[in-house]
Amino acid sequence: MGTLLESINSPADVKRLSFAQMADLADEIREFLIQTLSKTGGHLGPNLGVVELTLALHTAFDTPTDKILFDVSHQAYVHKILTGRRDRFGTIRQPGGLNGFMLRTESEHDCYGAGHAGTALSAALGMAVARDLAGGSEHVVAVAGDAAFTNGISFEALNNIAEQTKRLIVVLNDNEWSIDRNVGAIARHFHRIVTNEHYRSFHESAARLVERFGGKTAVNVVRRAEEAAKSMLWPSILFEEFGLQYFGPIDGHNLPLMVETFKFLKKENRPVLLHLLTEKGRGYQPALDGQKKFHGLGPYDPETGQTKPASQPTYSEVFAGTLVDLANKDERIVAITAAMPNGTGLDLFRPHHPKRYFDVGIAEEHAVIFAAGMATRGYRPVCAIYSTFLQRAFDPIVHDVCLQKLPVVFCLDRAGLSGDDGPTHHGLFDISYLREVPGLVMMAPKDEDELADMLKTAFELPGPSAIRYPRGIGTGVARKDEPQSLEVGKAEVLSDGSDVAILGLGPMIALAQELGSRMERDGFSAAVINPRFVKPLDREVLEHYSRSVAAFVTFEDHVKMGGFGSAVIEALQEMGIAVPVVRIGWPDRFIEHGKVDELRARYGLTVDEAYAQVLPLLAPRQRRNLVAS
Repeated sequence: MGTLLESINSPADVKRLSFAQMADLADEIREFLIQTLSKTGGHLGPNLGVVELTLALHTAFDTPTDKILFDVSHQAYVHKILTGRRDRFGTIRQPGGLNGFMLRTESEHDCYGAGHAGTALSAALGMAVARDLAGGSEHVVAVAGDAAFTNGISFEALNNIAEQTKRLIVVLNDNEWSIDRNVGAIARHFHRIVTNEHYRSFHESAARLVERFGGKTAVNVVRRAEEAAKSMLWPSILFEEFGLQYFGPIDGHNLPLMVETFKFLKKENRPVLLHLLTEKGRGYQPALDGQKKFHGLGPYDPETGQTKPASQPTYSEVFAGTLVDLANKDERIVAITAAMPNGTGLDLFRPHHPKRYFDVGIAEEHAVIFAAGMATRGYRPVCAIYSTFLQRAFDPIVHDVCLQKLPVVFCLDRAGLSGDDGPTHHGLFDISYLREVPGLVMMAPKDEDELADMLKTAFELPGPSAIRYPRGIGTGVARKDEPQSLEVGKAEVLSDGSDVAILGLGPMIALAQELGSRMERDGFSAAVINPRFVKPLDREVLEHYSRSVAAFVTFEDHVKMGGFGSAVIEALQEMGIAVPVVRIGWPDRFIEHGKVDELRARYGLTVDEAYAQVLPLLAPRQRRNLVAS
């Protein structure tokens, strides 16, 4: 006898089930998620929390005609399973497999791609207005977690919804977590709602009544709860001032109640917001006990939830440890994160300097301007933000920090390829969008010890700076007891040579050294250089080697367009030097998810590719070497 899950190949199969069967299916889905993701890794906790919600959505609505958007979309695994991708689910986040986020090219049921928070409401409104203009009748539903409401884009959308459409359903999935526990006034506001004893009694009444009498009575109870809120806690006022009718909060794990409520809301001729309470990690004790860990993780033991310990510190941990040491000696140093204390390592800084640690929620623009304000008062702020998320704050970087020459340090975690997370998370554009900004110093360490040196150097600069470093463990180089300041704009020559000069930016120095060794074995004299600084470039070292070498080679974990290699070409051109440059980096396209080594091989970020490109430029010297021998 097959399982229920094996019979689900489309949302139509879900609609044929009774509520009792759906409850059994929810249990099967949870077990399927736990077992499958134990092999591949992924966003387990968020998806365990939305099993019943996703079942209810696909029962009440008809995708792909109706449009369901998930904010961030890391919680769309159950949606993928129910929309014909169950058989391929074991490939999620694997090379050539399913993406870990919504992807329009993957399925007609994925109406909008996402990977960053705060986009669902704006996109849903755009779809709703497009429907209205075209005279359509489909429903548009935006599912956004409570953390998304700390993002300014969500409020920009709320400000426009009631003015632009009469039919839009917003689902507030409230679980008190993004990756770390949510912070700020919005989080406190939602907490006041859900902990109020009157709300709990209304919620329990609704659950009992839906079991006895069906959805209409339950919806009336929900509406009574909403009316009571006006005098007790003002939750509805927050949203109704934006023109959305507020309903809830209700149990996000009560399938009959949610289905009946959605059916009721489909008939509303006004934009509505339904507040659901869900439990992140529901049904799996390790995920409930380790909310941060199980937000997103690699393979684990499904029985215990244990993961394989890292063999050595990550770059994030090295950054945090260095920052703690430096802050111990300098009371001006403060640390700022945009809801990513665990991912950036600042959760390790927080216990040592709690009053100098600030989590501003998913609000990168605010984080940067907040840092600028602190810098005007003599503090030395560090903004630790993933490269891909700092893209959101480009204008504040230019207008608020760099234009005013304020000494803010941007620490760009996850710079370079982010492997399994895919194109929404790859940090492949930061050199291009930062090196153009006047007055900003940009660095990239070759190893952990150099990261510590660069952090110390950044705090001694009179203006803004940025340090980019990759995801994951380092090279194994231990930090010195005391970091040393680096000479700004000065590269490190690791080995001298006269035929070719090879520059490897950051950890890509390993490929540069490998290429250098190969060329030496083949009879060429190769210089290997650790640039250290993207801006300012060491023009002196470039000019020096241009007198003798036949070519330069640059390695970077970044797009070639506007990247480090482009900076080298520009510098040589400005100095009137005509030596060719072979650039090894990512092409002008969005890179899919996959294993880093496999993707590098596919796109030519290899020693073999560099050797093949530079060898023709060295052919005359090769012939001379053969004659001489």
